[in-house]
Amino acid sequence: MPRSNDAVAGMLQEYSELLAISGRAPFKVRAYEKAARTVAGHPAEIAGMDAKALEKIPNVGSHIARKVREFLDTGSVTELVDLRSRVPEGLRTLLTVPGLGPKRAHQVYEELGITSIEGLLQALHGHVLRELRGWGAKSEENLAESLRDAHSAGGRVQLAFALGLATQLLDSISRIPQVRRAAYAGSLRRMRDTVGDIDLLVAAQDSEPIMTAVVGLPLVARVLVHGPTRTSVITTTGMQVDVRVVDPSVWGAALMYFTGSKAHNIQVRELAGRRGMKLSEYGLFDIETGRLVAAETEEVVYAELGMPWIPPTLREGGGEVEAACNEKLPEVLELNDIRGDLHTHTDLTDGVATLEDMVAAAKARGYEYYAITDHAPLLYMQRMTTAKALAQRQRIRELERRTGIQLLHGTELNIQPDGSLDWDDEFLSTFDIVVASVHSQFRQSRDEMTARVLRAIEHPCVNVIGHPTARLIGTRAPIDIDLDAIFCAAARTGTALEINASPDRLDLSGDLVRRARHFRVRFAVSTDAHAVPHLDNMRFGVATAQRGWASPTEIINAYPLDELNPFLAKQRHGAPP
Repeated sequence: MPRSNDAVAGMLQEYSELLAISGRAPFKVRAYEKAARTVAGHPAEIAGMDAKALEKIPNVGSHIARKVREFLDTGSVTELVDLRSRVPEGLRTLLTVPGLGPKRAHQVYEELGITSIEGLLQALHGHVLRELRGWGAKSEENLAESLRDAHSAGGRVQLAFALGLATQLLDSISRIPQVRRAAYAGSLRRMRDTVGDIDLLVAAQDSEPIMTAVVGLPLVARVLVHGPTRTSVITTTGMQVDVRVVDPSVWGAALMYFTGSKAHNIQVRELAGRRGMKLSEYGLFDIETGRLVAAETEEVVYAELGMPWIPPTLREGGGEVEAACNEKLPEVLELNDIRGDLHTHTDLTDGVATLEDMVAAAKARGYEYYAITDHAPLLYMQRMTTAKALAQRQRIRELERRTGIQLLHGTELNIQPDGSLDWDDEFLSTFDIVVASVHSQFRQSRDEMTARVLRAIEHPCVNVIGHPTARLIGTRAPIDIDLDAIFCAAARTGTALEINASPDRLDLSGDLVRRARHFRVRFAVSTDAHAVPHLDNMRFGVATAQRGWASPTEIINAYPLDELNPFLAKQRHGAPP
């Protein structure tokens, strides 16, 4: 079930945005923003905390604590409701525009009277925004691109959001007495980057009580279809959910049918036809006799077709059926293959949890090793210094002795527009691991961006290129870069490319992981965690690696420490070890 922390953080974030769009004092806006981030990243559930306990959470003072407690007790905050009523609905709509922000939303509302996305688009087409104070042609162009990126997502939501919603619904459905089994299927089970709607499959002999219960769930806002075995609803979040009930005896065939992509299902059905059988959600049947051959489990259905079970993340029609038939299906990475996390942050820079809390959480996950890679000085708002880095290193060594987990002191560098990095080579060589990432100037030309990242890859101290395409799903397009050149250089120098597990990144994507594998690239699946709960995002990174057909031998943080250390310590004078 989702944590109360997330709901409270959403309330505080909305409060900060409404304050900003109303023109309130910046310090007050920042106070609520900081509180939202801290609450979201707080390791303990806050639902049962009283106001005094809440005040002990960093950035949550007495005033905010009272609002949090009111929200937890009543589901609402009187002052927030009042603030909503005083901010025009059209103005609030502008808050949903990626790349605009509360301050500029207030500006276009006050100066141009724009109260809708349609009005904003008209202003963009008429090049009106560039005439506003603080804008310009480039700002206008950037906003237009952000809107195009959001539109290209096609109304789909991030994987983590869809999974959270599906988990809530399954928890409610599983409590219905008649339910024998329940699971999510479709693109969610295939762990795609984004999900359009949610498919839930239920096994039961009596479907009517289940269909009746589904339409009455608190999360249901509107019923689209209500039938004896299928119900479609729109949830309070705006997502469509399709719930299907099947007999337990055909569970495997139905789960297989409703999980695979269209291309995968066509290929499997064609294979069945060549073997004299017919496959549907009701089972695998002999065409001549009509006899049911297999249906109860996916494994049995695949076996009757002459294949091993295919992991759901591979069921995209991208060659997995042929590979399975020829016994060439990859042994993909699993979550229990991960031995440590190689890209995480603390409150020394932009994280919200202490070093001690992050390390304790990593140890609790059973990791063999764990890297702390706070930001470096050239990301100026983080205010990192050499002295702070050295002081952190000392704390890490002391913590390592106390906890028994191998701790790596690292840094996340900023790849500057010319490819240069934070700190000199002598100091960089003292870190256990160095991650280098693009954090700014995303719209350089293809040649400039490629040269920029290649220079970082070639640097002898850089171990990992973080979130290599710099995309933010639905809000920022990938940088324009020659990926084949990047993959070639990464393989040649032994520089790992990150599979960033943050749900708003998933970068590299599964498709790019698969493409990079042809160059023999190695990867690091890392969470980029800025809070303790973010460590749980590792599952999304692993799923992305699976979608790229990556095996544990290609993932450096699936290596035992005595194999990882030589990889990190090497100087790149030829092929990697």
